Amino acid sequence: MNTKNTFNPFRRLHFYAAWFITPLLLTLTISGIGFLFYPEVENNIYKMEFFGQSDIKEMQSVDEAIKEIGDKFEGYTVSKISLMDEPYNNRVTIINDKGDSRYIFLDSNNQIVASQNTKYTYSNFMRNFHSSLFTESTFIRYLVELTACWAVFLIVSGIYMTFKKKLLVNKSKKGTNTFKFQKIHAIFGLAIAIPLIVIVVTGIPWSVFMGSHISQFGAEHPELGRTELRYNPPQSDVDEIPWATRSISQPASNHDNHHHSSNTYTNIPGQQTLEGIMKESQNENIPRPYSIVYPSDETGVFTVSKGSNTGVTGLDVSPYEETTAYFDQYSGKLIAKINFDDYGIIGKWFTWGIPLHEGHLFGIANKIINLVVCIAFLVAIALGFASWMKRAKFDNLDLPKRVNKPWSIGLIITLLILGILMPLFGISILVIFIIESILYYSKKNNYA
Repeated sequence: MNTKNTFNPFRRLHFYAAWFITPLLLTLTISGIGFLFYPEVENNIYKMEFFGQSDIKEMQSVDEAIKEIGDKFEGYTVSKISLMDEPYNNRVTIINDKGDSRYIFLDSNNQIVASQNTKYTYSNFMRNFHSSLFTESTFIRYLVELTACWAVFLIVSGIYMTFKKKLLVNKSKKGTNTFKFQKIHAIFGLAIAIPLIVIVVTGIPWSVFMGSHISQFGAEHPELGRTELRYNPPQSDVDEIPWATRSISQPASNHDNHHHSSNTYTNIPGQQTLEGIMKESQNENIPRPYSIVYPSDETGVFTVSKGSNTGVTGLDVSPYEETTAYFDQYSGKLIAKINFDDYGIIGKWFTWGIPLHEGHLFGIANKIINLVVCIAFLVAIALGFASWMKRAKFDNLDLPKRVNKPWSIGLIITLLILGILMPLFGISILVIFIIESILYYSKKNNYA
């Protein structure tokens, strides 16, 4: 087999991939920048919700506030309460049978300050934009993941072509800007290669294909995954629970009677008060901020969690502070507690990776680095197309022409490795390889 046909297919795949995925790459990058600063944005646009005070100055308990919310918002069920550290107001999440949810904010007296439709908050708006282009479609999420995979290939193939063409050492031909654009494009690509790959890789937990399979692998290998508790698919009412314990089935509370509560999780006979669970959490050295998720049924438990990846302004903590504790909903006693040290390597990787991806792992420096990488990536994309437009003419688009030779061993091995690491990319490359083979043998037979 010919082992020299590496540059041509790399160049063509790089060029056509750039054309096809650039619209989504631009969308992902711009929405990522928008989400990067969501705490700063929300702190300014939601001042009343986050920091305001009710006109009612009378102090009431958290449990009385929960009852008031249940009476005021008919048809909604309280699913969780986020107990924030100062200066933030506490936040109660309620949901109805249609899946609509609202945030209710409580001031220092546990009086209702304001409410929000969760769908239209800035953070959730940008998150939905970033993950599925507002469609919430699984197909779009597959396209987003495939785009991220091809972005990694663009980096790898770009590095290869940069050194193959000696762009960093060759000088531009006098009187032309084409080579200059290519060179600057290559320099930007090399500069952001590693941090961009890190950003892509740390976005895996949200991916519809790789993320779910890695999660399943962690479930089947608890020593590498998260804990030795039994796993179940993630539930929609535990969004603020740390990712590393989000898909673990909750332990069951002891309860001899079998009544059925159809209205709310907060009115089960004999259930502990929130004040009681808060006191037990304090006894277990779980300081604010944290969330309390209500039991889902009579045998469920109260889930108290501190997470580094909640996506909620004021609620995120350091990965080392992550905790998920389960309390019996009747006795209030601690049933199980999981900390960062209990996670396997996969759980720890995601616990670090998600806040790194979101830009709050190590403060403002994380945000600035992510922002610079995103802007540099946008510039690299623009320079790449500018260098092509300088070469292209109305009657000659200067598209990479196909060389009718078999792909080199080095190229195939490279694509095979990337395909194994990124299965969706592997599937797409397999389709391309089949088409290339058909074209190769059909042209070969024509000349035979």
